Formats: sequence, C-alpha cells, structure tokens
Amino acid sequence: MAQRAVALIPAGLAAALILALTLAPLAAVGSRAEAGAGLGAGDWAAIRFTVWQAVVSAVVSVGLAVPVARALARRRFRGRGALVMLLGAPFLLPVIVAVLGLLAVFGRGGLLNAGIVALGGAPVSIYGAGGVILAHVFFNLPLAVRILLQGWLDIPAERFRLAAQLDAPIWSLLERPMLARVVPGAALVIFLICLTSFAVALTLGGGPRATTVELAIYQAIRFDFDLGRAALLALVQVALCVVAAVLAFRLTVIEPVGSGLDRTVARWDKSPWDWLWLAAVSLFLIAPLAMVVWRGIPGLADLPSSVWAASGRSIAVALGATVLSLALSFALALRGGIWMQGIGVLPLASSALVMGTGLFVMVYPFVNPTRLALAVTLAVNAVLALPFGLRVLAPAVRDVREGYGRLAASLGLTGWAGVRIVMLPRLRRPLGFAAGLTFALSMGDLGVIALFATDAQETLPLAMYRLMGAYRMEAAAGAALLLLALSLGGFWICDRGGRIDADL
Repeated sequence: MAQRAVALIPAGLAAALILALTLAPLAAVGSRAEAGAGLGAGDWAAIRFTVWQAVVSAVVSVGLAVPVARALARRRFRGRGALVMLLGAPFLLPVIVAVLGLLAVFGRGGLLNAGIVALGGAPVSIYGAGGVILAHVFFNLPLAVRILLQGWLDIPAERFRLAAQLDAPIWSLLERPMLARVVPGAALVIFLICLTSFAVALTLGGGPRATTVELAIYQAIRFDFDLGRAALLALVQVALCVVAAVLAFRLTVIEPVGSGLDRTVARWDKSPWDWLWLAAVSLFLIAPLAMVVWRGIPGLADLPSSVWAASGRSIAVALGATVLSLALSFALALRGGIWMQGIGVLPLASSALVMGTGLFVMVYPFVNPTRLALAVTLAVNAVLALPFGLRVLAPAVRDVREGYGRLAASLGLTGWAGVRIVMLPRLRRPLGFAAGLTFALSMGDLGVIALFATDAQETLPLAMYRLMGAYRMEAAAGAALLLLALSLGGFWICDRGGRIDADL
C-alpha cells in the first residue's frame, strides 16, 4: 500500500498528461468540426473504402491464419520456435520498410511481375485496393496466427486423448468450438488495426477508389488546408475506432476450456498440407525482408546526407518517446486500479492522425505547427505506445508486489526506497522489453510527422517516403535497410539490456 501511495502523485500527473493528449485534441477536433461544411461524396467514399478494406483484410488474415495455426499446433519440428518468433517480427517492422519489401516482390519491377512477364503475361499493379489489402495481410496474418495458435495450445492434451479413445472427430468436437470463441475477437482486433493504418494507404493507396479516412485527413490538411473538413473526418475515424474497440473488447473474452496436466499433445490427425501452409507463410514473410536487405546494401552508397540527419532526428524522437512512455506506463502500473488501467488503454480509441489533427488545430492560432513537429511526434508516439508498455508492466508490478511486498514492509523498505531497491531490479526484463517495443514503433512511425514536418524536421521514415516519391528507389532501399537496422537494433539493445543480470 505504501508503494501505491507514493505513486499517487506521479500516476495523477501521468493520467493528466494522457488525458490532455487524447481528450484535448478530440475536443479541439469537435469544436472545429462544427464549423465544417459537411462531408462530400469523396469523403463518404473514403469512409466506405476504409470499412471495406478493413473487413476484407481481417477476413483474409484470419481465414489464412486458421490452417497455418493448425499446422503449427499439430507439428513439432526443428526451427518451430524460430518460425513462431518470426511471426512477431512484422509488428516491430517499420511499415514503410515492409511496403518497400512488398514492392520489391509484388511491385511492377518486382519478382512476381518478372516471372509473369517471362511467361508472356501482363504485369500486375500493387497500387490501389489490392496493395492495401496485401500489405495489411502481411502485417496481420502473423498476429492472427499467434492468437489462434494460443487458442489451440489452451486446449488440454487430455481432451485430445479422450477424443482419440472415443474415435471422435477433433475438428467438430474441439477445434471448431475453440475457433468460434477466438476468431471473432481476433478479426475485430485486426479490423481495428486496419482502420488506423495510415502509412499503408499513403504509399500504396490514394486515388478516389483507394483513399482511407486517415489519408483523407492528411490530404485535407496538407493540400487543401481545410481544417473543418479534416476535423469532421477525424471525428468519424474516432467513432469507427470506438465501435470496433468496444466490440473487440467484448468478443475477446474467451470462455475457459478447462485445465489439464500440461502434457505434450500427441496429434495423430496430421496432414501433408501442413508443410505446404508453413512453407507458404514463411516465404510470404521472409521474401520481402530478404529483398529489403538485398536491394538495400548497394543503396547505402547512394544515401544523401539529409537521410543521415533524418536518422539522427528519428533516434532522438524514439529515445524521447521511449523514456516518456516508460515513465507514464510505470507510474500507472505502480498505482494500479481499474481507473489507471482504463486511462492507459484510452489511446487505443484514437490514432496518430486524429491526435495530430487535434494538436494542429490547437497550436495553429498561436505558433507555426512546423516548429513543434518533432516535439508533437515524440509526445504522440509515447502516448500511442503506452497501452503496450502498460500491458507488459502492470502484471509484472503486481507479481513483485504480491511476492515481496510484505517482506519489504517488514524491512522498512517503503515508499521510493521500496520502489528503487525492491521493485525496479525485478522489473528490468519487462522494462527492457517495453522500451525496445516503444523504440521500434516510434522509429518506424510515419503519421504525425507527415502532417507537421518540413525538410528541416523530416525523420527517417518520411525521408524514405520522399525518396520513393521522387523515384530514387535505390536510395530508398538503402534508407529502408538503415531504418530496419536501427529499429530492430534498438529493440534488441533494450530487450537484451533488460535481461542481462536481471533477477528472474
């Protein structure tokens, strides 16, 4: 209780800052939207396309994830752990880097079209709705596989043994009921992610038929400077996110399937198709990353000096966002309680573009927003990464408090002394992981910075996007490799640093 009390003031300050960076922009957006002239035909088309592509992306991602997760659940082989780890890589991968990798494989000059042309066919285009959905499947198929695989692993081995003894069909008896519980929640989580995917729509979408709400917000500010229309679109985006988040929260509550003795499941219903699904998903994930490395190495020599300066700004912003996000997450986790948890997940109801639009509206009457580009980007990245950091830290803080709280109190280690001597040494692992996650997500962000920045404030993702727009693809490939190395390297350093000599 002493640790909870000492965390009251930091948690209150953290909650106030989070509310200010989420609710204040929404309030500014709402006040500005009242002066807007309403939504036009193009805006309604963007809303329809946003919902449609998110639905299709979620359905395709989950539909493909079912046989892949089933194959992983049924098979034990060398390298299985590495493949499961690979399924988490796209979450850390900067979106703009993944897009360049997908272009190298599926783009007009990519491997797929090279094979089609060699066979006498006409090349296909990745731009438009198809490219947006393809990119979303690339990012969200691994997430869906991890969620569904956990559903399979939660079924006790004794259930499979009983089904074998009764010669009962596993699919109808065990697997289909499990999927009925897990799939709706997984699909809605992916639907929510696809609603707020700005960088994919910016690079692969565009045009009247492939414009999302967030891309329409960006265009309304950057090209038309219509703040009223941008604010109204931001409110629409928030409404879509809130509805999807509420539905996802309600449907991801999985009913318990019973406990077992933690025995290894011996599956007798294996299929040769398992290997085909595993090979296909491995190729789908590895090929774009391999192409980024292959094309990026020669492109490093073509990097302009501005890219190196942008890299320094990206690192500074990512470090600042990491420190701020960790401080906010730790303050909320240390205080605990349902209200702190609720405030911590509040940023999930918004998005970078919505926050950026609100902050743009707030500061525009007083100062040129471009002067605050890096500071606003840092703050927004910290807040948007906070729910992930809180999800990592809150259970760890609770475990330390339950395991060592009474002993620390008996030794007089209360207040900040207890936090410093008892709590922090046992939180190095989750702190390192949360720091690495925040750093990687911030390094690859191409959201708020696209609204505010000029050439003097561009970060590495924005510099890479501008190189692609100027058709300097070799230099863009080099920038992609640099961004990939910095993002994954930063994550590894933070995560590894938290694990070295850390208490278990």
